[in-house]
Order: sequence, then structure tokens, then C-alpha cells
Amino acid sequence: MNMFKDKVVLITGASQGIGKATALKFAEQKASLAINDIGGQEEQLKELKNEIEKLGGRANYYLADVANYEEVEKMVQSIKNDLGKLDVLVNNAGICRDKTLAKMTKEDWQKVIDIDLTGVFNCTKAALALIVNNRGKIINVSSLVGIRGNFGQTNYAAAKAGIIGFTKSLAKEVGRFGVTVNAIAPGFIETNLTQKMPEEIKGMVKKFTPLGRFGRPEEVAFLITFLASEKADFITGSVVNIDGGLSL
Repeated sequence: MNMFKDKVVLITGASQGIGKATALKFAEQKASLAINDIGGQEEQLKELKNEIEKLGGRANYYLADVANYEEVEKMVQSIKNDLGKLDVLVNNAGICRDKTLAKMTKEDWQKVIDIDLTGVFNCTKAALALIVNNRGKIINVSSLVGIRGNFGQTNYAAAKAGIIGFTKSLAKEVGRFGVTVNAIAPGFIETNLTQKMPEEIKGMVKKFTPLGRFGRPEEVAFLITFLASEKADFITGSVVNIDGGLSL
């Protein structure tokens, strides 16, 4: 399929998990990829770039901390210089620092807010003019935790809930330009993060998930590419759950 031929897609936090799967899914559909992560992930980004090129795709990687607006601004300018434009922004970068509020430090709180929520502001703010110019798409990766909360994740839940409010508000602002803004709310997905969960917790989650399993990054990637496609031109301001029914 060539659904995204001549389209330029920026994916933050692209070195692993959902971000990596999404980059590969866009590459299969002939998008030009701008893949981002922090400096410590450069080797993973190089490997991903090679994978994309083996698929016949095109990719440039950009090292930037999404929590740092100056770095993000430079990244977006480089993308414009290298690839000429930007059609789709996928705000995927995020971290967890899980603790009960009683044990949570100011740093634990601030780091998650800075990357997971302020990072979405920074990337969207820096890229917005390019996106508007191309009547583009913005997809923000929130979480089921941002809708229903979770024990030991007040920082993460606050950030992901903030993304939902940000998404709905921005959708109202930029709809007149033909730009759509949507969020997805994954449940438990097979990533490095969930692999570290104790087996008894994994079993409990699967027990309460109607489909009885964790999701796969590729399934989330398919949803993201759908929302970025012309088939989703009349969907904006939405939050799409992808959680195997856990939210029911």
C-alpha cells in the first residue's frame, strides 16, 4: 500500500515499543519518516532507520529531548530543511516513574509531567505551522490510565489525562484549517514496560480484560496510521480506546 506516499511523519519516542511499531507501519505504506528519541537511544534509532530502509522506506533520525523546547524547535527546523514539510505528528514519547503519592518525590512528578505532557505541547507548538500548512494530522498517545487512573501512577495519570484535554481543545482551534487532532488510549500493551511487571499482576490484568490478553504494539500502530489517513478525515477531538475491553 502507498497510502502515505509523499507524506512526512514525525514520531517521537520512536526507538522502541509503540513508537517503533508505528514507524514501521508508516514505512510499509511508503511514508517518509522523521524518527525521534533522546541521545541515549541513538543506536536503536540507527537500527530502526536500517529496518525502514530495508522495507524500501525513507527515514531520518533526530535526537532531541521532547521536554526541552529549544531542542524540539531545532529538530522541527531540521525536518523542514531535510524533508521539506511535515504532514503527520505522532506524540508518542513518554515515561513512567510509578510510586504512591506518599512516596513520590517532586522529581518523580516533574519528570513525568515534563516528558509526557509538556513534551506534547513542545512538539505540537513547534510543528503546528507546518501541520496547518499541509492540512495535516496530529495523534497523541494518551493512556487508559488517563481516563480511569491507576494505583501508584498519579503523575502518569495526570499527564495522560492532560493530553486528552489538550487534544480536545486543540481540535477545536485547528479544525477550521482542516487539521484533525485525536488521542488514543492504550491499555496494557506488550512493551518493555509491561514485560517488567510481576507475573501475578499480568495475570490479574488479563483476567479483567475481556479479550484475555495484552495488546501488541502493531495493533496500536494500525490505529495510529488509520487516524493519520484520509479515511479518518471526519474524526477529530476523539479519544479512541485500544485496551481489549479493559475499560468496560
